[in-house]
Amino acid sequence: MAALSALSVLAASSTSSIDWVALSVFIVFFALVTILGFVAARWRRGDLNNIHEWGLAGRRFGTVVAWFLIGGDLYTAYTFIAVPGALYAKGAIGFFAVPYTIVAWPLFFIVLPKFWTVAKNRGYVTGADFVRDRFGSSTLALLVAITGILATMPYIALQMVGIEVSVQQMGFNAEIALVIAFLILAAYTYYSGLRAPAMIAIVKDTMIYITVIAALIVIPAHIGGFGKIFAAVPAAKLNLSPTLFAGYATLAFGSAMALFLYPHALTGVLSTKSRDVIKRNAALLPIYSLLLGLIALLGYMALALPIHLGPGQTGNNAVPVLLASIFPSWFAGFAFAAISIGALVPAAIMSIAAANLFTRNIYKEYFRRNCSEKEESTVAKLASLVVKIGALAFIIFLPAATATAINLQLLGGVWILQTLPPVFLGLYTKWFHRYAMIIGWVGGMVTGTWLSAANNYLSVTPVILFGNKIILYPAFVAVIVNLLLCVIFTFVFQAVKAPQGQDATTPADFAEVEAAPAIQPAAGD
Repeated sequence: MAALSALSVLAASSTSSIDWVALSVFIVFFALVTILGFVAARWRRGDLNNIHEWGLAGRRFGTVVAWFLIGGDLYTAYTFIAVPGALYAKGAIGFFAVPYTIVAWPLFFIVLPKFWTVAKNRGYVTGADFVRDRFGSSTLALLVAITGILATMPYIALQMVGIEVSVQQMGFNAEIALVIAFLILAAYTYYSGLRAPAMIAIVKDTMIYITVIAALIVIPAHIGGFGKIFAAVPAAKLNLSPTLFAGYATLAFGSAMALFLYPHALTGVLSTKSRDVIKRNAALLPIYSLLLGLIALLGYMALALPIHLGPGQTGNNAVPVLLASIFPSWFAGFAFAAISIGALVPAAIMSIAAANLFTRNIYKEYFRRNCSEKEESTVAKLASLVVKIGALAFIIFLPAATATAINLQLLGGVWILQTLPPVFLGLYTKWFHRYAMIIGWVGGMVTGTWLSAANNYLSVTPVILFGNKIILYPAFVAVIVNLLLCVIFTFVFQAVKAPQGQDATTPADFAEVEAAPAIQPAAGD
């Protein structure tokens, strides 16, 4: 019924409200990436009936392709929309995204090469595969998999916000556009796997860079220079309140720790061909942090112009309205295409990552342990379709879906950080007891969810510590609770001699020299 309603709205809409020039340019570039998505199946050809080929592109991406893929995976359409939108609506607190990515890259350099090595040597496709072997616990691996899927779903839905606001700015019906976009996305992701977003990411990033460079030249020139831009921004939005210092710092640091725990981030890393590729990318990816800082300034430009938002529009609409106000229709259509394609790339990777988790750590573990490689790949493809359909339904059918998606994505960051002890700390120590980490996970999830819900899912929340009220990032508080419980209960379970899980990994699995054939994960509890 909702789809029929959307069709009737489209049919009834006045053609004069549609910017046909912008829409035509938009369609041309969307058609281009659609073709690329299907052509990608023949790029570095492999057997797509194997999950390692479909879900990780055979682990063959080099430095350049990985740079575009990982960058396109982490810098999404919502980054282009939400970061400047936050500066426009809330001021300097929105700049947390810049130091957060700067902190993330050293962590990337330290942790991810080690994770890649053990995953390559033992044939892991997901972080939960590693947890299952390292701690001998299929239960803990299941919790990691469920957390990854839960945290990813609203993230995929949130990518649609970028498409939605761009299409609305051109006067076209957003629901119809989202359905078409997701049909295209579903088709080429099913057909080509991870190769599709990898190839499209190159086009996407090129378009984003062109858009940002043009905006940084044209818009300041139109306003009268950066001096006038900053002079026009209210002081309250230029300066960070001292009460938010702790919130700003924990938001940046907590987000940095969570970034590479997301399944889609690990999927991008595992698609590379060597740990040296990961190290080179850790050195090169900060270029995206520079781009992010420049994108953030668009929020202040929107304040300085100033733009005028229509009824029902929020800070998420600031960048599309700004671009449509300054640029001719043909370039605005190009920019909106860049934003929307920037949504398709991460959405594809996220759906693949969630499908890998479901297939490897739920379906194969609990339903079909001896399934064939072809069946495993087929289930992953179907699961990726279900994930995308769920995200699309969330946006179209749920009341106030956009606002809810934003809130849930913030909650997703709280959730995914609770997998830190088994996934990343597990790379360096097997001291933690598997039961203690399960208790820590429960404590962190409950604490983080409660703190977020109590403050209406805002990014930071007041916490009472030693009688003082401090504003902090809920995920940061939750992971501290998680770690404390892990330590305390590890001592408890060791004292009562509770059985520790069998570690199936060996020191050789973490060595820089790759082991010969990949092997399957060992059985858990």
